[in-house]
Amino acid sequence: MSLAHGRPYLAIPGPSVMPDAVLRAMHRAAPNIYEGALVDMVRGIIPDLRHVARTDGHACIYIANGHGAWEAALSNVVAEGDKVLVAATGRFGHGWADMATGLGAEVELIDFGRKSPINAEQVFEALRADPGHAIRAVLMSHVDTASAVRNDVAAVRRALDDAGHPALLMVDCIASLACDEFRMDDWGADIMVAGSQKGLMVPPGLSFVFFNDRAAARRETMKRVSRYWDWKPRADPEFFYQYFGGTAPAHHLYGLRAALDMIREEGLEAIWSRHATLARAIWAAVEVWGADGPMSLNIADAANRSHAVTAVRIGAPYGARLREWTDTKAGVTLGLGIGMSEPDDPNGTGFFRIGHMGHVNAHMVLGALGVIEAGLQALGVPHGRGGLSAAAGVIAAA
Repeated sequence: MSLAHGRPYLAIPGPSVMPDAVLRAMHRAAPNIYEGALVDMVRGIIPDLRHVARTDGHACIYIANGHGAWEAALSNVVAEGDKVLVAATGRFGHGWADMATGLGAEVELIDFGRKSPINAEQVFEALRADPGHAIRAVLMSHVDTASAVRNDVAAVRRALDDAGHPALLMVDCIASLACDEFRMDDWGADIMVAGSQKGLMVPPGLSFVFFNDRAAARRETMKRVSRYWDWKPRADPEFFYQYFGGTAPAHHLYGLRAALDMIREEGLEAIWSRHATLARAIWAAVEVWGADGPMSLNIADAANRSHAVTAVRIGAPYGARLREWTDTKAGVTLGLGIGMSEPDDPNGTGFFRIGHMGHVNAHMVLGALGVIEAGLQALGVPHGRGGLSAAAGVIAAA
């Protein structure tokens, strides 16, 4: 017998759960893409995107996933042969570094591993060792989706300033935007990239690049930027199609409009607080379960944990077995442990991830945790008792 029949819960770190309002907004016939309501709607989307990013700078939209946003951002400010410094945590910093390599950039990589945040002092030392300012940009992830580490963007900005280095600060907020607190202008990011499928609650397919005037000035020094990735016509279009480099992704835009309305209604600070509380509830449960068993949070220090995704080590073969049980027996899909291989577990099956981003609330989180606790019992996985009660205590105290 399976108890999974009914509405499933996709508790992975993106694509996140889509609100009914977003789905309803997208469920319509194709619109006129040359004039009328769609054109007027997009003009309002841009300032609302800037509001979510906490920036007065420029914003542009790409029909692409997060990897497309990586390439778009690099293509506008990094030429072949330029040097970039990548401060990598977890897996996705390495992915952005690989993208830069593929564009012909010279990459200097500082690998901070899978359990620790960026050490801004090491970034400072790397910049101070570059008196000729060959480094054109510093790349970092605000949140790494694989390891669930959250990095201090403002601290890396201070490292740049203290070193007197003109490199641009480029930040990947694909996993964190509209989940974890992020303030682009106040924290000194020059470029930020994001995607539609996580905190913005829209299906995969849109990505966003935000940039300030410093980055715009760097773009003007580039000898060549490909027509599609060029952010100039997208950020300041003369014609509507230039927002998207061609045909508008109309249905995604209707969904995005609905999602941005929901974000405005709740308030960004309230959204940050909701995500922080739900994250603490998950951590409380895992800590209790791990007190008498193999389970542990990948990031030890709560100050360095994402509020959008939690990576958990439970050891092979428990991770894969638990994910299968929660999915087939109870209708809850947990995230894979990507990029978390260990010597005796090359596929990272001893890890799983809980996504708690975007359209998620207390009963969804408590339901998922209850299913995990039931799975631990059903599979005979050693664990401490009372994890669900600990999570409920966090919710009750909020």
